[in-house]
Amino acid sequence: MKAILFDLDNTLIDFLTMKKISCEAAISAMVDGGLKMKKEEAHQKLFELYDIHGIEDQQIFQKFLEKETGKVDFRILSKGIAAYRKMQAGYLEPYPRVRSTLIALREKGLKLGIVSDAPGLKAWIRLAEMGLTDFFDVVVTLDDTGKLKPSDLPFKAALEKLSLKPQEILFVGDNPERDIQGAQKVGMRTALAKYGQIFPDNGIKADYELNGVEDLLEIIQTEQGK
Repeated sequence: MKAILFDLDNTLIDFLTMKKISCEAAISAMVDGGLKMKKEEAHQKLFELYDIHGIEDQQIFQKFLEKETGKVDFRILSKGIAAYRKMQAGYLEPYPRVRSTLIALREKGLKLGIVSDAPGLKAWIRLAEMGLTDFFDVVVTLDDTGKLKPSDLPFKAALEKLSLKPQEILFVGDNPERDIQGAQKVGMRTALAKYGQIFPDNGIKADYELNGVEDLLEIIQTEQGK
């Protein structure tokens, strides 16, 4: 094993919790700013739109206001966006022991990389906000291939950048269908980040399961001892 590739959201970052807390702050600010809805109802309606348009949608608050009020009131919109950004910046942190584990993996001579469905700039900003940009040899995002996992194109792009064979790489991700199945299709070994998993496995099995990211160190020790 010569490299480890990671998904980003819910594998290195507790992304979903950050998203929920930030949206709660945005909804509260919009209601305080004049939105005539109950906060619980507004939060539910907002996440229904995320289900339709995707969790990375950059115009979600505008779409929400248009759908629920018939117009986009910039006074209300600006309050929501400002509250969201403030909460997001304060909350965005890696999972426990991510940094120490990445340091230990680098010390073992392993190459490290990211394969994320996030747009390029957003992925890099998240890494920068957590102080993790310098750990990774390659970062593949949606901008690189235009395809979401489990398409094989993002995984093949990482292989090309690393100049390694699939069997020399362990892929770590929280989503069985997108991360584990996608990596397996191109021949990579896989580890499921159970600590961040929110989607069912539907019979998809990884080579390893992680209760914490630090479990990677034991796996690598076992692999390198073979």
